[in-house]
Amino acid sequence: MAKKSAGWEEGAKWYDQLVGDAGHYYHQEVIIPFLKTWFQKPAQKIVDLGCGQAFFASQIPENWIYTGYDASKSLVQAAKGRGIANCFVEDLTTPMKKRDDLHDIALFLLSLQDMKDPLAALKNAHTLLEPGKELWVVLNHPCYRIPRQSGWGIDESKKTQYRKIESYMSENLIPIEIHPSKQETKKVFHHHFSLSLLSRWLQEAGFSILLIEELVSNKTSTGPKSGMENRARKEFPLFLCLKCRKI
Repeated sequence: MAKKSAGWEEGAKWYDQLVGDAGHYYHQEVIIPFLKTWFQKPAQKIVDLGCGQAFFASQIPENWIYTGYDASKSLVQAAKGRGIANCFVEDLTTPMKKRDDLHDIALFLLSLQDMKDPLAALKNAHTLLEPGKELWVVLNHPCYRIPRQSGWGIDESKKTQYRKIESYMSENLIPIEIHPSKQETKKVFHHHFSLSLLSRWLQEAGFSILLIEELVSNKTSTGPKSGMENRARKEFPLFLCLKCRKI
């Protein structure tokens, strides 16, 4: 989750309802099954950065130790209401003091893209990790899923569906309207950044990239345009996953 200035505290109730106890559809069907392939058998200590209501705590092995941090007090309270005690209010875009209790894995699960200062958050992840341990970052794919700057197009002559991108290299905070209730509309922000900028941030924060994976949708279309839609769905990934190591 992002800093309060980006509106996530105001949108906490909406986000809690959207994600629920087990995550939204793509959490459950695409992202979590993939992340479980990265789970290791020995007991691990994982810190969930921008944890929201900490639904990911229910997905890890029983012998793992979970800690969550989020800037939204309301979402941390929602996590504690679900019985996740080791969850704390923390603005991850301000420097954190060094901890004696370090972790084996730091995770940004669709949260780094919602933070106003991703570099600062990555530096905090470095502070929270044991030397040589891993950082996992999951993002809405920054090449293909850019709010207000990307979308689908259809080439009728070729009978193909394609992805149109109107802006990519420019770093941008993009406002997104949410509707916590029928009577009100609020804004949160998506922080778009290029892969080259993200790689520079990771290097500056003290990480090396070990692995890059891209995840596609598991949905299937039916109807007259299903062929082109299903083909395009397999070609344009929804999510980017990075496994990195603390240098």
